[in-house]
Amino acid sequence: MDYNFKDIERKWQQRWSDSHLFEAPDDDEREKYYVLTMYPYPSGVLHMGHVINYTIGDVVVRYKLLQGYKVLSPMGWDSFGLPAENAAIRTGVHPHDFTESNIATMTKQMGRAGWGYDWRREVATSHPEYYRWNQWLFLKFLEKGLAFKKTAPVNWCPSCETVLANEQVMGDGGCERCGSLVAPKNMSQWFFEMSAYAQRLLDNHAELAGHWPESVLKLQKEWIGRSEGAKVVFKVKETGDEIPVFTTRPDTLWGVTFMSLAPEHPLVEKLVKDTDREEEVLAAAREMRTGGLSEKELAEREKVGVFTGFHVINPVNGEEVPLWVANFAVMTYGTGAVMAVPAHDQRDFEFARKYDLLIKVVIQPQDEDLDVQEMDEAYVEPGVMVSSGPFDGKHNLKSMPEIIGWLKEKGCGEGTINYRLRDWLISRQRYWGTPIPMIYCDTCGQVPVPEKDLPVLLPTDVVFKEGAGNPLASSESFVNTSCPQCGAAARRETDTMDTFVDSSWYFLRYCDPHNAEQPFLQEEMKRWMRVDQYIGGIEHATMHLIYARFFTMVLHDLGLVDFDEPFKRLFCQGMVCKTAYYCEEHKYLPEDKVTGGKREGDAIVDGQCATCGKPVASTMTKISKSKLNIVDPDAMFDRYGADTVRLYMLSDNPPNQMQIWSEDGINGSWRTINRIWTLVHSSLGRMAGPNDAMSGELDSESREVRRRTHQAIDKVTAAIEGGFQFNTALARCNELLNLLRSKSDAVHPVVLRETIETVLRIMSPVIPHLAEELWEAIGHKQSIFGVGWPVVDESAAVEEEIEIPVQVNGKVRSRLHVAPGISREDLERCALADSKVQSYIEGKEIAKVIVVPGRLVNIAVKG
Repeated sequence: MDYNFKDIERKWQQRWSDSHLFEAPDDDEREKYYVLTMYPYPSGVLHMGHVINYTIGDVVVRYKLLQGYKVLSPMGWDSFGLPAENAAIRTGVHPHDFTESNIATMTKQMGRAGWGYDWRREVATSHPEYYRWNQWLFLKFLEKGLAFKKTAPVNWCPSCETVLANEQVMGDGGCERCGSLVAPKNMSQWFFEMSAYAQRLLDNHAELAGHWPESVLKLQKEWIGRSEGAKVVFKVKETGDEIPVFTTRPDTLWGVTFMSLAPEHPLVEKLVKDTDREEEVLAAAREMRTGGLSEKELAEREKVGVFTGFHVINPVNGEEVPLWVANFAVMTYGTGAVMAVPAHDQRDFEFARKYDLLIKVVIQPQDEDLDVQEMDEAYVEPGVMVSSGPFDGKHNLKSMPEIIGWLKEKGCGEGTINYRLRDWLISRQRYWGTPIPMIYCDTCGQVPVPEKDLPVLLPTDVVFKEGAGNPLASSESFVNTSCPQCGAAARRETDTMDTFVDSSWYFLRYCDPHNAEQPFLQEEMKRWMRVDQYIGGIEHATMHLIYARFFTMVLHDLGLVDFDEPFKRLFCQGMVCKTAYYCEEHKYLPEDKVTGGKREGDAIVDGQCATCGKPVASTMTKISKSKLNIVDPDAMFDRYGADTVRLYMLSDNPPNQMQIWSEDGINGSWRTINRIWTLVHSSLGRMAGPNDAMSGELDSESREVRRRTHQAIDKVTAAIEGGFQFNTALARCNELLNLLRSKSDAVHPVVLRETIETVLRIMSPVIPHLAEELWEAIGHKQSIFGVGWPVVDESAAVEEEIEIPVQVNGKVRSRLHVAPGISREDLERCALADSKVQSYIEGKEIAKVIVVPGRLVNIAVKG
């Protein structure tokens, strides 16, 4: 009987739908378990990253169902965003139509994979019934003073006329949409005051430790960037303007030899206005502001600056030092001003050498005197303070508290804490997002849209045109409105919200998705929250996961939820990788454009480009369209079936590590699926009936199979519970299958059934269609997911004999086969009586016998 996966998978997907297997019941008193995988952007195509992510989630869902939990497993769509707007500009298809078509396609693909979701709870963030509550929450943030508008530097694309997030600026400083060079620009924008929660976000890591990957917590800690130091006030010599500076190194204040302002610092323009330096400084500052504001780009950018013609007075020693504008000073960290100590900071050292600025040593190594003329790099290690006024001769690090106290006493500074985490810029000059519910009236100023008037709907009369700016601003029916307070003509805000706002609370809406009166009921929060297991990529560690945590903290403080962390546990899946091929002439190539060479595993090495004949390099890298090493999930489902793909994705490596896509690998999983199919069908005539009792009299082979069966249950459960080590769990299942194939003819019929049923039950979360089909074939009418996870029979799992190595002077000379519970004394007696051991100790003095029960015996002899 052949394994017809297409019919079988369709059959069981329909059965699960008809039986409402994945619909989470509200009126169920069982313990809840909320499993959530990060929802996708509806691009219209599933990729292998989706497959690994959602397969892991589905396995956890099914495992928890088998354990008897009532499981919430929802799915939805992160359906606002720039790609749909780009498509509208490119093709003329409205973003709504583009998005809905893609949702339909991806929903069908998800069904083919067998992933189980409670589709009654589906949400799409571009639907008014969802984004209405984005607007409602914005108004709540506004009431609490956490939403505000201010002027700040942003990444601005002059061609698209829109603000870009840092991740939307390419490595060369170009816009990901059009390629135009991005430039910082000061704009009035809406923000959420996330900086007010910086310390709380750090403090709550203690609650998440051990339940979230340490790597994620480390990335968040670095992103939040808590720094302890001092705020010191310098003054411009010529004007008296104060310039506060944050420094983590107040011990080096006496070594300041220049100061740098960020190019967009408001003091730059004020100082140079109407001076002979104005034209040069402002031109240089404009040039420095080109390119994005991401930390990576700032770090890699060549350090350049321009002298303003002004000087600042160092408050600790009265020295005047030149004031520069430099591209490594940024407004988004500290105060936008950097005190430069080139002797003790490598960046400052390189800048000072480049522009021939003074370098002054104020920290000397313990047993060495630094000579500035001979230094080829900054000295950044601890040492003794010199040329530092009252602190000469003191250890710099040990003196930090004293230095900060001295600054405060002198009235020129104080100890402070700084965070790299900035307020969250949520404004976007785009159409396809949530309209910010604000109105501007010439008389009343900024006026919030009344709650009764929500949602503020996106209009349909917009123009999508390359370079035309924000399409929303082109809609007169949207922009022109009346003031809710005075009734006069007014204008709507045309910025929309960052789509990360959508994903910062979607997990809450799943609990109460159709509520038209409020975003969610407290009752539903108590029923389902918090998320017990969240699953998604580590690339979201420092944006989505921080935003979601911040949002939840605010909702807690608003009294809307009674918890301030949304996700109890987090699991980050590994990337799916495949060989990619690169030709210097034709760049990335599909494999069918590589000729010659030799195949090593799945890779062709030493191949040539079929077009130009040049050598082709092969590298293992993340599957991506740009590198032409894509694997189409639909094609794999067509060729092998969903269960084979699922099995392969979880078989080789722990799922939090890189997964290598290999033709040999998936063919191996296909063979495993067929071996299970064949084994069960060939055993139908020999196994006992479903209700036959276990025999009390079993021969040794049957006892061994039963023992290994119950040991497998224990090991598989431990592997899943111990960090989703599905590859280890599946290895134990394969061992049991191999044993059963070798002994199925001789094993007792009841043991044969018990073992086959156990294999199907413990593998069912991974290969659910096959497990259901074979479960039915062996006589069961109930779904396998309704029978529970198998329980270990401890008496059956105990080894009848264990093997104990016996060493003589540290070398193994024999092996004993004894009862597991043998006493220390009996084990020593058996070892000394063993004939092989006797030949090594005969005639010699026994100095000592070391017995480790259940492990080994070591006999030390003399002579």
